[in-house]
Amino acid sequence: MPPLLEVKGLHTEFRTGAGLVRAVDGISYTVEHGETVAIVGESGSGKSVGALSILRLIPNPPGQITAGEILFDGRDLRGLPESEMREIRGRDIGMVFQEPMTSLNPVLTIGRQITEVLEQHQAADRAASEGRALELLELVGIADAARRLRQYPHQLSGGMRQRVMIAIALACNPKLIIADEPTTALDVTIQAQILELMKSLTIRLNVALIIITHNLGVVARYARRVNVMYAGRIVESGSADAIYHDPRHPYTIALLRSVPRLDQPRKARLDPVDGQPPDLTRLDGGCAFRPRCRFAIDKCAEARPPLAAIGDPGHFSACFRSAELAAARDVAA
Repeated sequence: MPPLLEVKGLHTEFRTGAGLVRAVDGISYTVEHGETVAIVGESGSGKSVGALSILRLIPNPPGQITAGEILFDGRDLRGLPESEMREIRGRDIGMVFQEPMTSLNPVLTIGRQITEVLEQHQAADRAASEGRALELLELVGIADAARRLRQYPHQLSGGMRQRVMIAIALACNPKLIIADEPTTALDVTIQAQILELMKSLTIRLNVALIIITHNLGVVARYARRVNVMYAGRIVESGSADAIYHDPRHPYTIALLRSVPRLDQPRKARLDPVDGQPPDLTRLDGGCAFRPRCRFAIDKCAEARPPLAAIGDPGHFSACFRSAELAAARDVAA
């Protein structure tokens, strides 16, 4: 069976006063039916722009998808007219945005925001859509769902608003959900609840999930495969086990070292990622991570390393030193 989603050589650019920003610079990856795939990286690495590109929600101007294919269920989304894309958004692909308070309409009730999706994509009548809305709120674990349907977003807590966003994304039984930093604005306890909810629902409903995050703890527990992004490119890709136990790109290694660990002494110092994220308007022809990399060599300034197979099957890294990095990182640790 072909993948549910296949992104091939996707490029998305923004023309700004400071210059051309290649926010997504030739990324390729797949998502299988019912699979959870994580996209990890710092702010500004291109994670969210890549997700919005799938749904063709890039504002033009200043942004534009300039190259690549987005194959979803056998169809290239780039070639579809806008009317067909509107049908796919919400019906076949659901989106959970980063901040629900700015994504939900403040002047519409929770119930109306759910029923609107059902009326648009499934031509449901009022009684059927209200019944489905009630069912969805109960599905995502909101107590007293009938009363909540009549309330407005500002009357709900952050965790409840995010549950409503998940309910809207699930309303039309989509094949794929894209969750863009779904727990960023929530406290730690609520984060865990939301992530467990999304995991259980995707398994129960056999929905594929792309989860975009900078939290490596999320990746370890919830994702089957991981794509690590830096400066608009995927610099490492593989199974969650491979990424955690055998990282082969200096950026991935640096990210893992910067995370607090319970198996380390309490007074152990964190090892932060050196330097600052790059200015995407001033990238040269070399590796973008080179100025921050402890393993950089002269060759890194001459060309960008391609994403090549390394280690276990399905494990790829964009580093000239990937083959020797396992031993090098142990020496540098």
